[in-house]
Amino acid sequence: MGIFLRAARRAARNLYKTWTLKWLYPARYRRCIRRQPLQKKKAVFLEVRESELSDNFRLLWQELERQGDWELTLCCVREGMEKRKKVRRLCLQAIPVLADAAVVFISDSSYFFSSLPLRPQTKVIQTWHACGAFKKFGYSVTDKKFGADRKDLERFPLHRNFSIVTVSSPEVVWAYAEAFHMEREREKILPVGISRTDLFYRQEFLDGARRKLYEQVPEAKGKKVLLYAPTFRGRVADAVSPQVLDFSALRQALAPEYVLLCKHHPFVKQRPKVPENCRDFARDVTEFLSIEELLAVSDVCISDYSSLVFEYSLFERPMIFLAHDLEEYFDWRGFYYPYREMAPGPVVSDTAEVIRCIQGLPESFEKKRVSDFRRKFMSACDGHATERIIQLLK
Repeated sequence: MGIFLRAARRAARNLYKTWTLKWLYPARYRRCIRRQPLQKKKAVFLEVRESELSDNFRLLWQELERQGDWELTLCCVREGMEKRKKVRRLCLQAIPVLADAAVVFISDSSYFFSSLPLRPQTKVIQTWHACGAFKKFGYSVTDKKFGADRKDLERFPLHRNFSIVTVSSPEVVWAYAEAFHMEREREKILPVGISRTDLFYRQEFLDGARRKLYEQVPEAKGKKVLLYAPTFRGRVADAVSPQVLDFSALRQALAPEYVLLCKHHPFVKQRPKVPENCRDFARDVTEFLSIEELLAVSDVCISDYSSLVFEYSLFERPMIFLAHDLEEYFDWRGFYYPYREMAPGPVVSDTAEVIRCIQGLPESFEKKRVSDFRRKFMSACDGHATERIIQLLK
């Protein structure tokens, strides 16, 4: 019975995807472009999952707004984040907005957007939400548990309609070509940098992040900041955070010199709680400090397989890689580069090793290792990525 039910649900999902992606959305888009002439100075920012303008787009929006001659529109379709009836309604509402746009910015994968028979005059800029090339995605994971079936991806594309893909360095072009199935269109993948990293070169942002930290976490004043920011486990719909850190052991070993700030992935709905007896040392700041703000104010970053380590390398500060489930994660998703060779800091498997690494600072910090990592994977993120991306619109 269980096998039959799973097969029936899978068939129903495929039928729904066929109806929406092969007929409903393309047909509405074709009707709209017949009626709506192209607006040569209209730019649409398409948020696939978010419900508001994200930091992936904020500086681009602000620059086009500053120029004064662009009509800017935000569309949020909440794909994969809401019930499908609501997502369908949001997608149908977005289609006439997208139909006459000269430029569309997107920073994620989307069945919806990939289904549209885009008019050739519309330029699509894919500003992917992650820097560098760490864990695999897209066509790179069709042989992994995390990935979609290759035949399914070919029938229902997730990464299509891109005129330009912006990446953080020449080194990673090959990985994005593989992930987006653009091996024959590598010339469209441009190492011009990631717009949001320009923030890290602006003193007013750095000062503001520090002020906000002290407003939200007053106990951080006069202490060093440890950031714990793991990626999620499982699939997007049921994402969870790892529960491997022993907060009590960290508090005993590192307080009062340090405070620990936890930032969980936005896909994680049920976040692990900080034990009550550790709340003078550790705080979950997921809700009220952005990852960009946290990277700016942290003295040490503890992560696992998250691409945020590429951005953190711009500060050339210590990183610790808590990879307790490395073999399992490799089987689940995999990496573009050998993990232990690539990581610009110690790879550890438990809290005791994390403590030893932190207590060994600053003497044990290999700054050259981080600098080399930064040059290899983030060479185009120099504070001027936004202006280079805007130049691509001309």
